[in-house]
Amino acid sequence: MKKIYRLTFLLTLAWVCISSCKHSELDLTPTNDKVGNTVYTSMEGYKAGVAKMYASFGLAHSSGATAASDIGGLNVSFADFLRLFWMAQELTTDEAICGWGDAGVPELVQMKWTADNQFLRGLYSRALYQITICNEFLRESTTDKLTSRNITGTEEIRHFRAEARFLRAFQYWVLLDAFGNPTFITEDDAIGKQAPKQIQRTELFKYVESELLAIDADLINAKANEYGRADKGAAWALLARLYLNAEVYTGTPRYTEAITYSQKVITSGYRLASNYKNLFLTDNNLTSKDEMILTVNYDANKTQNNGGTTYIINASIDPATMSPASFGIPSGGWSGNRVRSVIPAIFGDYSGATDKRAMFFGNKIENDNLNEFGDGLKAIKFRNVDSKGVPSLVDNGGPFCSLDFALFRLAEQYLIYGEAVARGGSGGSVDQSVTYVNLLRERAYGNKSGNVSATNVDFFLDERVRELYWEGFRRTDLIRYGKFTESSYLWPFKGGAKSGTSVDQTRALFPIPTADIISNTNLIQNKGY
Repeated sequence: MKKIYRLTFLLTLAWVCISSCKHSELDLTPTNDKVGNTVYTSMEGYKAGVAKMYASFGLAHSSGATAASDIGGLNVSFADFLRLFWMAQELTTDEAICGWGDAGVPELVQMKWTADNQFLRGLYSRALYQITICNEFLRESTTDKLTSRNITGTEEIRHFRAEARFLRAFQYWVLLDAFGNPTFITEDDAIGKQAPKQIQRTELFKYVESELLAIDADLINAKANEYGRADKGAAWALLARLYLNAEVYTGTPRYTEAITYSQKVITSGYRLASNYKNLFLTDNNLTSKDEMILTVNYDANKTQNNGGTTYIINASIDPATMSPASFGIPSGGWSGNRVRSVIPAIFGDYSGATDKRAMFFGNKIENDNLNEFGDGLKAIKFRNVDSKGVPSLVDNGGPFCSLDFALFRLAEQYLIYGEAVARGGSGGSVDQSVTYVNLLRERAYGNKSGNVSATNVDFFLDERVRELYWEGFRRTDLIRYGKFTESSYLWPFKGGAKSGTSVDQTRALFPIPTADIISNTNLIQNKGY
């Protein structure tokens, strides 16, 4: 049975889950009943702290899928990080549409969200919760604390601290990208003494950049850490992504740096998986390990919640027409998400006969009825089976899935390199970018028939769809290309109109949740909300 995290300290995970928080993540108080001098008294205690930081990506609550959530007041079914992130990045765009009537879902789909949207508050709160966990670890692992507790193994803890700073930087990137001007807290802020400050987007960009650069020497070398843990490659990959979007975040392009850091990843020993399909099957940790830079890991028996890849897989399957058992979920299928009609058109032949990345189910492309699951193709590239077709084993026969989700993989770095070159960054070449693109297309087509001889900026927006659809990139990509809020590019039900309409450009940022504005007088709402 595949483990939730392939870490030498997994024995601590059960303890970590049991001691999860019972308070708001914005209280900025330690999230365990056992803290400080009680927990961090041995190396095992510090390993437990690291396990908790990683586990917080894949767990919604310590008590399972039926418990009430501690995150933003959400039902626990909605509280997993990946589910919240995916909804914000995909349902708001041309890549996905959902017909569910849960409060907040239609508003995301039609770009009519308010500052009270429960899923946006959930994402904001989840990111801050995970930042708080990282802050706690950093606060408890200073040289003074280690010395006073007679903790040896300080070299290992140095790596742990770098990973904590990376995981915190990643969540601050989420807030930077989605909310722009969020609450800002570090391990240096006094706990509970005063309301946390707000940071502005440009300053937050500088902070994330500086953290990633500062930890480079302390992170384990690329591809040398255990599967599911951050290393230098992950930090470089996030820097490349950060720099690709720098003009959006700060007004100043940084495409040269995007080339530099994507190339650092590309030349660090990562390799494309031989089969695109295998990236999204449950043994991707074996078949596709060399392409994966950092993953959120799931286990059908140990991470049972309705988020993560359990959500992505189940929500795209109709049990009446799609045989859930063939997707590895015999008791699942929630008839929710499907693809908006503009996406199959980007593939041209969307049957998958030529470009094997086109993995869709159904015959009706059009989205005529927002609430009708039959209106639109279903994206079926994520499955709860391995490369031999064997489903993951679920002890209780439920819908839970064991598919790991890549936060970063090599293919994205090829596309960052190419787009940054096309946008005028220096240090790369057009010929090399074409070579990278054709490596992706040869894998997709199985031969050289899909190869291209030239690219341009617009090419990369479409190629990112073909390679990365439903992987959580689309909102960020459309904003970078000036096509998210604008009238120049429409899709079904954008702005609430069946044929699509523009929305106010302030929606390129999500609102700071109303509850947080009320509870913290230091916060000023984003323009337009």
